[in-house]
This record gives sequence, C-alpha cells and structure tokens, in this order.
Amino acid sequence: MTVTRLAVVISLALSIVTTLALAADPARAQDLQGTLKKIKDSGTITLGYREQSVPFAFKGDDGKPAGYSVDLCKSVVTGVQQQLKLQKLDVKWVPVTVDTRISAVVGGTIDLECGSTTNTLSRQEQVDFSNMTFVDGGSLLVKTTATLTSFQDFGGKKVGVIPGTTTEAALRGALQKALVTAQIMPVKDHREGLTGVENGTLDAYASDRVILIGLAVTAKDPSLFAIADTYLSYEPYGLMLRRGDAAFRLSVNRALAQLYRSGEIMQIYGRWFGKLGKPGALLLAMYALNAIPE
Repeated sequence: MTVTRLAVVISLALSIVTTLALAADPARAQDLQGTLKKIKDSGTITLGYREQSVPFAFKGDDGKPAGYSVDLCKSVVTGVQQQLKLQKLDVKWVPVTVDTRISAVVGGTIDLECGSTTNTLSRQEQVDFSNMTFVDGGSLLVKTTATLTSFQDFGGKKVGVIPGTTTEAALRGALQKALVTAQIMPVKDHREGLTGVENGTLDAYASDRVILIGLAVTAKDPSLFAIADTYLSYEPYGLMLRRGDAAFRLSVNRALAQLYRSGEIMQIYGRWFGKLGKPGALLLAMYALNAIPE
C-alpha cells in the first residue's frame, strides 16, 4: 500500500470513528438548542413544584420540595447532567400554583413542572407533557359520619373544588348527569379543601383520589375522613415542559423510562404511597407501557 493510499484509509477511518462517537453522544449529535442549551450555558435547571399537592409535590418540614413527582424530576436532573457532561448542575426550585403552573412553563420561568398535572388535549395546545408519570381519578373526601354514598345524596350540599382543574369539570359533569344540584364552592388549594370538610363549612372536597388520601393521612385525626367509592374522572399525570422542544422532552422521557425499566420506580412509589399498599393493575400497566427501550 502506498503512503498516499494509507493516508486516505486513515482519514476515512478517523471520519467513521468521529461520526460514530457523535451518534453515540446525544449531547454532541447535534448542536444544542432550546432548554438543553439554556441549561448547559447557565449550569442551572429550573423546576416548578406545587407546595401543597401531597404526596406528589409539597414543601417538606425542612422547607425543601418533596414528593413523588419531585423525586421523578430529581432523576431527570441526574440524566440531563450526565447527558450534558456537566460536573455540576444547580437546581432552582420555584413554587407554582394551579393558576400559575402553565404560564410559568410557557413563559420560561420554569423548565419543567413537577406536580400533579393531568395531561389533557386542551392543555397540549399550550404546553408539552412527558410520558405518563401516574394515573389517577377524581373522587370526594367526606366525613366518616356523613351519609353521602351516592350523587343523589349531594343535592344541596356544599362541595369544594379548585377552579380551573380537570376535577372541577368532571364534578360538574357528574352532577349534571345525575340530575343533582349541589353548591360548588371554590377553594384556593387542597389544604383549604381539607379544612373546609374538617370544620363543616364543606360537605365534601373533590380532587384526585390519591391526593385526597394524602390529605386524610396527614390530617390531625385521619379517622374523621373517608373517600367516596365513586370515580369522577380519568387523570393521566405528566411533567409539563415547553412546546416544541423535542430534544429536552426526549431527555425527560429517557430518564423516566430508565426508572420504569430498572424497577427503581417501585422504590419511589413505596416511599410516598407505601401506606396505600402495592400499586394497582392500572398503574403497573402504565409503568410497563412506558418502560420504553433505548
């Protein structure tokens, strides 16, 4: 082989190796754009969380964010840090509410929302969602002494609900279908709903079933409360992020899929829902269907 031909072969080999290396490195396969570029340039990722959405996201006794969705987002942070090959990635936590969570994502105040937000088609007009993180349904928190066993029993009763939520729409629809007229009372957050039922200003509080269980468990006297057997709605949860950022959404989904494939999700579930027993068949199916291979 001549020197010239050898040089050509070496050059071609180096070109192939470089191409393969770039293809194997998600952070280098293409120029970073959008949220990933923002994160790498600043060395910071900004996460939004609900302060009173127990057990998904809330402010712990130490003043720090805690909960099931918060733990999922921490895994996302680890995955993004590894992908971008950052020695350090600072996390900035920003409290959001039902009213501000979507605008915080759209306006860039936060990069990812870690709460208990239901993925709906109407919300997808404004934001994107990760793959599913939980599946739940709306229900009602009542006093154990109340005789509220069917929708017909709620005629004239005061039912609290957070305005603008999927639960509010489901509650109104269920009452209308049952031909029942109840007083729907707006509350600002879950804690106010619990307090209303506790002191008798509300006959019931409507929200997602697991959230209601979390409220009852953390009440001063959990034995005072019961959860209605009926479901008002289907609530598939996801982590919210800005629309059109496919690269960042892939990073988020990659981290979630790894949790589901490895079984680590069961440790996180046990940490926050262990008192409720093992996950139901529907949630296990959700984990299995979202354990997407690489």
